[in-house]
Amino acid sequence: MALAAARVPTPTGFSDWSVYIPLLLVVAVAVLYWVGSRRTASSDRTTGIRRWRTASFLGGLMVVVIALAPPIDRLSETLFWVHMVQHVLLLTVAPPLILLGRPWLRLWRSLPLRLRRDVARWFTEKPAGIWLRRAARGLGAPLPAFVAYSTVLLVWHVPALFDATLLSVPLHVLEHELFFGTALLFWKQVVDSPPLRARLTIVQRIGYLTAAMLVSWVLAIVLALASEPFYSPYSLQPARPGGISALADQHLAAGVMWVPGSIAFVVAALICFHRWVAPGVPERASAPQVGLVADR
Repeated sequence: MALAAARVPTPTGFSDWSVYIPLLLVVAVAVLYWVGSRRTASSDRTTGIRRWRTASFLGGLMVVVIALAPPIDRLSETLFWVHMVQHVLLLTVAPPLILLGRPWLRLWRSLPLRLRRDVARWFTEKPAGIWLRRAARGLGAPLPAFVAYSTVLLVWHVPALFDATLLSVPLHVLEHELFFGTALLFWKQVVDSPPLRARLTIVQRIGYLTAAMLVSWVLAIVLALASEPFYSPYSLQPARPGGISALADQHLAAGVMWVPGSIAFVVAALICFHRWVAPGVPERASAPQVGLVADR
Protein backbone atom coordinates (compact mmCIF):
# COMPACT_ATOMS: atom_id res chain seq x y z
CA MET A 1 0.00 0.00 0.00
CA ALA A 2 1.15 3.56 -0.63
CA LEU A 3 2.54 4.82 2.63
CA ALA A 4 3.51 8.40 1.87
CA ALA A 5 1.05 11.22 1.71
CA ALA A 6 0.78 13.64 -1.19
CA ARG A 7 2.19 16.97 -0.11
CA VAL A 8 -0.21 19.91 -0.23
CA PRO A 9 0.43 23.49 0.86
CA THR A 10 -1.41 23.42 4.17
CA PRO A 11 -0.15 24.71 7.51
CA THR A 12 1.45 22.42 10.05
CA GLY A 13 -1.03 21.16 12.61
CA PHE A 14 -3.58 18.53 13.48
CA SER A 15 -6.53 20.12 11.66
CA ASP A 16 -5.61 18.71 8.24
CA TRP A 17 -5.01 15.05 9.20
CA SER A 18 -8.25 13.91 7.60
CA VAL A 19 -7.09 14.75 4.05
CA TYR A 20 -4.02 12.54 4.23
CA ILE A 21 -3.88 9.24 2.42
CA PRO A 22 -2.19 7.25 5.24
CA LEU A 23 -5.11 7.93 7.57
CA LEU A 24 -7.61 6.75 4.94
CA LEU A 25 -5.59 3.60 4.25
CA VAL A 26 -5.24 2.83 7.94
CA VAL A 27 -9.00 3.22 8.42
CA ALA A 28 -9.61 0.84 5.49
CA VAL A 29 -7.20 -1.77 6.89
CA ALA A 30 -8.70 -1.39 10.37
CA VAL A 31 -12.19 -1.99 8.96
CA LEU A 32 -11.00 -5.13 7.16
CA TYR A 33 -9.42 -6.30 10.40
CA TRP A 34 -12.67 -5.71 12.28
CA VAL A 35 -14.66 -7.64 9.68
CA GLY A 36 -12.17 -10.51 9.82
CA SER A 37 -12.29 -10.52 13.62
CA ARG A 38 -16.08 -10.90 13.51
CA ARG A 39 -15.57 -14.02 11.40
CA THR A 40 -12.94 -15.51 13.72
CA ALA A 41 -14.14 -17.62 16.62
CA SER A 42 -12.20 -17.58 19.90
CA SER A 43 -12.67 -19.10 23.32
CA ASP A 44 -13.13 -17.07 26.49
CA ARG A 45 -9.69 -18.01 27.75
CA THR A 46 -8.04 -16.41 24.71
CA THR A 47 -10.05 -13.19 24.86
CA GLY A 48 -7.36 -11.31 26.80
CA ILE A 49 -4.60 -12.37 24.39
CA ARG A 50 -6.75 -11.46 21.42
CA ARG A 51 -7.41 -8.00 22.82
CA TRP A 52 -3.69 -7.48 23.44
CA ARG A 53 -2.89 -8.48 19.86
CA THR A 54 -5.61 -6.20 18.51
CA ALA A 55 -4.17 -3.32 20.52
CA SER A 56 -0.70 -4.08 19.16
CA PHE A 57 -1.88 -4.19 15.56
CA LEU A 58 -3.94 -1.02 15.83
CA GLY A 59 -1.04 0.64 17.63
CA GLY A 60 1.22 -0.22 14.71
CA LEU A 61 -1.25 1.30 12.26
CA MET A 62 -1.46 4.42 14.39
CA VAL A 63 2.33 4.75 14.36
CA VAL A 64 2.20 4.75 10.54
CA VAL A 65 -0.34 7.56 10.66
CA ILE A 66 1.73 9.54 13.16
CA ALA A 67 4.84 9.14 11.03
CA LEU A 68 3.28 10.17 7.73
CA ALA A 69 0.72 12.80 8.67
CA PRO A 70 1.14 16.26 10.21
CA PRO A 71 2.79 17.55 12.23
CA ILE A 72 5.74 15.16 11.71
CA ASP A 73 5.45 15.03 7.93
CA ARG A 74 5.32 18.83 7.66
CA LEU A 75 8.20 19.41 10.04
CA SER A 76 10.28 16.77 8.25
CA GLU A 77 10.42 19.10 5.24
CA THR A 78 12.38 21.71 7.24
CA LEU A 79 14.09 19.68 10.00
CA PHE A 80 16.27 16.70 9.14
CA TRP A 81 16.12 15.29 12.67
CA VAL A 82 12.31 15.13 12.45
CA HIS A 83 12.71 13.34 9.12
CA MET A 84 14.85 10.76 10.91
CA VAL A 85 12.15 10.35 13.57
CA GLN A 86 9.77 9.57 10.71
CA HIS A 87 12.14 6.93 9.37
CA VAL A 88 12.71 5.35 12.79
CA LEU A 89 8.94 5.01 13.29
CA LEU A 90 8.53 3.30 9.91
CA LEU A 91 11.56 1.03 10.33
CA THR A 92 11.60 -0.02 13.97
CA VAL A 93 8.28 0.79 15.67
CA ALA A 94 5.31 0.16 13.38
CA PRO A 95 6.48 -3.15 11.79
CA PRO A 96 7.12 -5.14 15.00
CA LEU A 97 3.85 -3.87 16.53
CA ILE A 98 1.91 -5.00 13.45
CA LEU A 99 3.63 -8.39 13.46
CA LEU A 100 2.93 -8.85 17.17
CA GLY A 101 -0.74 -8.29 16.37
CA ARG A 102 -0.81 -11.38 14.10
CA PRO A 103 -3.43 -9.78 11.81
CA TRP A 104 -2.95 -11.85 8.67
CA LEU A 105 -5.70 -14.45 9.03
CA ARG A 106 -8.21 -11.86 10.19
CA LEU A 107 -7.43 -9.63 7.22
CA TRP A 108 -7.70 -12.66 4.94
CA ARG A 109 -11.05 -13.70 6.42
CA SER A 110 -12.45 -10.24 5.80
CA LEU A 111 -12.52 -11.04 2.07
CA PRO A 112 -15.45 -12.89 0.47
CA LEU A 113 -15.00 -16.66 0.46
CA ARG A 114 -15.20 -16.88 -3.33
CA LEU A 115 -12.47 -14.27 -3.73
CA ARG A 116 -10.27 -16.12 -1.24
CA ARG A 117 -10.69 -19.33 -3.20
CA ASP A 118 -9.87 -17.62 -6.50
CA VAL A 119 -6.75 -15.97 -5.06
CA ALA A 120 -5.62 -19.22 -3.45
CA ARG A 121 -6.14 -21.09 -6.71
CA TRP A 122 -4.15 -18.44 -8.61
CA PHE A 123 -1.23 -18.71 -6.18
CA THR A 124 -1.18 -22.50 -6.23
CA GLU A 125 -2.06 -23.31 -9.86
CA LYS A 126 -1.16 -20.40 -12.16
CA PRO A 127 2.51 -20.09 -13.27
CA ALA A 128 2.64 -16.39 -12.37
CA GLY A 129 1.20 -17.07 -8.93
CA ILE A 130 3.58 -19.95 -8.28
CA TRP A 131 6.55 -17.79 -9.33
CA LEU A 132 5.41 -14.92 -7.10
CA ARG A 133 4.92 -17.27 -4.14
CA ARG A 134 8.41 -18.71 -4.57
CA ALA A 135 9.93 -15.25 -4.94
CA ALA A 136 8.20 -14.06 -1.78
CA ARG A 137 9.41 -17.13 0.09
CA GLY A 138 12.98 -16.53 -1.04
CA LEU A 139 12.94 -12.84 -0.19
CA GLY A 140 11.40 -13.69 3.17
CA ALA A 141 14.39 -15.84 4.16
CA PRO A 142 16.65 -14.35 6.87
CA LEU A 143 19.67 -13.40 4.76
CA PRO A 144 17.80 -11.78 1.84
CA ALA A 145 15.56 -9.93 4.30
CA PHE A 146 18.58 -8.59 6.19
CA VAL A 147 20.35 -7.53 3.00
CA ALA A 148 17.21 -5.84 1.66
CA TYR A 149 16.58 -4.00 4.94
CA SER A 150 20.17 -2.80 5.33
CA THR A 151 20.58 -1.86 1.67
CA VAL A 152 17.38 0.15 1.59
CA LEU A 153 18.34 1.97 4.79
CA LEU A 154 21.81 2.94 3.59
CA VAL A 155 21.16 3.59 -0.09
CA TRP A 156 18.24 5.96 0.46
CA HIS A 157 20.46 8.07 2.75
CA VAL A 158 23.07 8.62 0.04
CA PRO A 159 22.94 12.44 -0.38
CA ALA A 160 22.07 12.49 -4.09
CA LEU A 161 19.19 10.04 -3.69
CA PHE A 162 17.97 11.53 -0.41
CA ASP A 163 17.92 15.01 -1.96
CA ALA A 164 15.91 13.64 -4.87
CA THR A 165 13.23 12.28 -2.52
CA LEU A 166 12.78 15.74 -1.02
CA LEU A 167 12.10 17.16 -4.48
CA SER A 168 9.88 14.36 -5.85
CA VAL A 169 6.69 13.16 -4.20
CA PRO A 170 6.56 9.83 -6.14
CA LEU A 171 10.16 9.09 -5.17
CA HIS A 172 9.41 9.93 -1.56
CA VAL A 173 6.42 7.59 -1.69
CA LEU A 174 8.67 4.82 -3.01
CA GLU A 175 11.23 5.47 -0.28
CA HIS A 176 8.66 5.11 2.50
CA GLU A 177 7.12 2.01 0.94
CA LEU A 178 10.52 0.32 0.69
CA PHE A 179 11.38 1.29 4.26
CA PHE A 180 8.16 -0.17 5.60
CA GLY A 181 8.11 -3.24 3.36
CA THR A 182 11.70 -4.32 3.99
CA ALA A 183 11.25 -3.60 7.71
CA LEU A 184 8.33 -6.03 7.78
CA LEU A 185 10.52 -8.65 6.11
CA PHE A 186 13.30 -8.00 8.62
CA TRP A 187 11.17 -8.05 11.78
CA LYS A 188 9.33 -11.13 10.55
CA GLN A 189 12.60 -13.01 11.17
CA VAL A 190 12.45 -12.01 14.84
CA VAL A 191 8.76 -11.77 15.72
CA ASP A 192 6.58 -14.85 15.25
CA SER A 193 3.39 -13.75 13.51
CA PRO A 194 1.46 -16.90 12.49
CA PRO A 195 1.02 -18.11 9.86
CA LEU A 196 4.39 -16.41 9.30
CA ARG A 197 7.07 -17.83 11.57
CA ALA A 198 10.66 -16.85 12.16
CA ARG A 199 13.20 -19.37 10.87
CA LEU A 200 16.00 -18.34 13.23
CA THR A 201 16.84 -19.85 16.58
CA ILE A 202 16.67 -17.59 19.62
CA VAL A 203 20.46 -17.12 19.68
CA GLN A 204 20.49 -16.37 15.95
CA ARG A 205 17.81 -13.73 16.44
CA ILE A 206 19.99 -11.94 18.98
CA GLY A 207 22.85 -11.83 16.48
CA TYR A 208 20.46 -10.79 13.71
CA LEU A 209 19.17 -7.85 15.74
CA THR A 210 22.66 -6.82 16.80
CA ALA A 211 23.93 -6.83 13.22
CA ALA A 212 21.02 -4.66 12.04
CA MET A 213 21.54 -2.22 14.89
CA LEU A 214 25.22 -1.91 13.93
CA VAL A 215 24.21 -1.05 10.37
CA SER A 216 22.08 1.82 11.66
CA TRP A 217 24.96 2.89 13.90
CA VAL A 218 27.23 3.16 10.86
CA LEU A 219 24.80 5.64 9.32
CA ALA A 220 24.51 7.53 12.61
CA ILE A 221 28.29 7.78 13.02
CA VAL A 222 28.75 9.08 9.48
CA LEU A 223 26.13 11.77 10.10
CA ALA A 224 27.54 12.66 13.52
CA LEU A 225 31.17 13.00 12.43
CA ALA A 226 30.43 15.11 9.38
CA SER A 227 31.94 18.60 9.40
CA GLU A 228 29.35 19.94 6.97
CA PRO A 229 25.72 19.13 6.17
CA PHE A 230 25.16 16.44 3.54
CA TYR A 231 21.71 17.26 2.21
CA SER A 232 21.21 20.37 0.09
CA PRO A 233 17.46 20.95 0.63
CA TYR A 234 18.16 21.30 4.35
CA SER A 235 21.47 23.15 4.17
CA LEU A 236 20.12 25.76 1.72
CA GLN A 237 17.19 26.74 3.91
CA PRO A 238 17.58 30.29 5.21
CA ALA A 239 16.13 29.37 8.62
CA ARG A 240 14.92 26.37 10.58
CA PRO A 241 12.45 26.05 13.47
CA GLY A 242 14.32 26.66 16.70
CA GLY A 243 17.04 28.60 14.90
CA ILE A 244 19.47 25.67 14.78
CA SER A 245 22.09 25.40 12.07
CA ALA A 246 21.97 22.81 9.30
CA LEU A 247 24.94 20.99 10.80
CA ALA A 248 23.39 20.91 14.27
CA ASP A 249 20.19 19.59 12.67
CA GLN A 250 22.19 16.79 11.06
CA HIS A 251 23.91 15.93 14.33
CA LEU A 252 20.53 15.75 16.05
CA ALA A 253 19.38 13.40 13.29
CA ALA A 254 22.39 11.20 14.00
CA GLY A 255 21.38 11.11 17.66
CA VAL A 256 17.85 10.08 16.71
CA MET A 257 19.19 7.21 14.61
CA TRP A 258 21.68 6.20 17.30
CA VAL A 259 19.56 6.24 20.47
CA PRO A 260 15.80 6.09 19.77
CA GLY A 261 16.57 4.09 16.64
CA SER A 262 18.25 1.40 18.76
CA ILE A 263 15.52 0.98 21.38
CA ALA A 264 13.44 -1.58 19.47
CA PHE A 265 16.53 -3.68 18.66
CA VAL A 266 17.69 -3.68 22.28
CA VAL A 267 14.24 -4.54 23.66
CA ALA A 268 13.77 -7.38 21.18
CA ALA A 269 17.27 -8.73 21.86
CA LEU A 270 16.66 -8.68 25.63
CA ILE A 271 13.38 -10.57 25.17
CA CYS A 272 15.16 -13.15 23.04
CA PHE A 273 17.90 -13.44 25.64
CA HIS A 274 15.31 -14.01 28.36
CA ARG A 275 13.66 -16.73 26.28
CA TRP A 276 17.06 -18.32 25.72
CA VAL A 277 17.99 -18.55 29.40
CA ALA A 278 14.47 -19.21 30.75
CA PRO A 279 13.69 -22.90 31.29
CA GLY A 280 10.96 -24.53 29.27
CA VAL A 281 11.02 -22.03 26.39
CA PRO A 282 11.47 -23.69 22.97
CA GLU A 283 14.58 -22.44 21.20
CA ARG A 284 13.55 -22.83 17.59
CA ALA A 285 10.37 -21.80 15.92
CA SER A 286 8.92 -24.13 13.36
CA ALA A 287 9.37 -23.41 9.67
CA PRO A 288 6.78 -21.04 8.28
CA GLN A 289 3.67 -22.58 6.81
CA VAL A 290 1.92 -19.77 4.99
CA GLY A 291 -1.62 -20.79 4.11
CA LEU A 292 -3.81 -18.79 1.77
CA VAL A 293 -7.09 -20.56 2.43
CA ALA A 294 -8.40 -19.65 5.86
CA ASP A 295 -11.03 -21.45 7.88
CA ARG A 296 -14.51 -20.65 6.88
